[in-house]
Amino acid sequence: MSELLPADSSMGAVTLRVADLDAMTAYYRDAVTLSVLAAEGGRVILGRGSTPLVILEHAPELKHASPGQAGLFHTAIVFDSQEALAAAVYSVARHAPGTFTGSADHLVSQAFYFTDPEGNGVELYWDRDRTQWSWTHGQVEMDTLYLDPNAFLREHLSERGAALAEASGIAGSDGLSGRFGDAVVGHVHLSVGDVATAREFYVHRLGFEATASMGNSALFVSAGGYHHHMAMNTWQSRGAGRRAPALGLGEVKIRVPRPDDLGELTERMRHYGVQTRDDGASVGFDDPWANSVRVVVR
Repeated sequence: MSELLPADSSMGAVTLRVADLDAMTAYYRDAVTLSVLAAEGGRVILGRGSTPLVILEHAPELKHASPGQAGLFHTAIVFDSQEALAAAVYSVARHAPGTFTGSADHLVSQAFYFTDPEGNGVELYWDRDRTQWSWTHGQVEMDTLYLDPNAFLREHLSERGAALAEASGIAGSDGLSGRFGDAVVGHVHLSVGDVATAREFYVHRLGFEATASMGNSALFVSAGGYHHHMAMNTWQSRGAGRRAPALGLGEVKIRVPRPDDLGELTERMRHYGVQTRDDGASVGFDDPWANSVRVVVR
């Protein structure tokens, strides 16, 4: 039985439970420049091309989580070019300027941070080529260096990118974002109660490899040598217990390449006593803080 996720595993769509479906749809469509791929009842799927990135589920009966609870820290969307990233950042600046919270050069990537209208963190970023990443004793070198958002836009925002930002939200313009460039969920960052328990679950049971850590405050993990597919921190949630039902994170999705990979993972999680939800096409389970994870075949 393999102890690791396949090297070509990747992240899938993040599901959010939301109170105001219309406002949240408008934010991810008009500001973040995702397209509405499907909308039925109280569920809206947004993405790029045909790839779902964010799924919004209307849950007006739920309340916002209390401060300090475990849950989503941010959903991180990676763009395939600095031009496409600049277009998205410019679009958020135009449509929802008050949601910008910061930017940073992490050596492996350039990132811009936002908070959506219901308090969920959003990261929009671009990766440097893997040949430019530095590794020491199996750990990837990352940092948080100043990144001037205005300088980034001056350098990388094209006329085409500006047109994308201008067109966002106009009836019939949804297809423009799909033609502009590719974007996928690059990683998902969670708030958890403690890092040691997160390492035991996400590395030793689920099968990610640890790629970086910040003492007892943060852990970064991945499959196949990516800088990180998931991260867990205690910056705002140290000591948090299991989540009560609340608005915010509904589900994190991980994609594996083959049905056999899903079978091995299911066997491994059951071996470790993790309760699983197997519907024949995917397997779901909760982490120690009741953050819901579902693994599907790509």
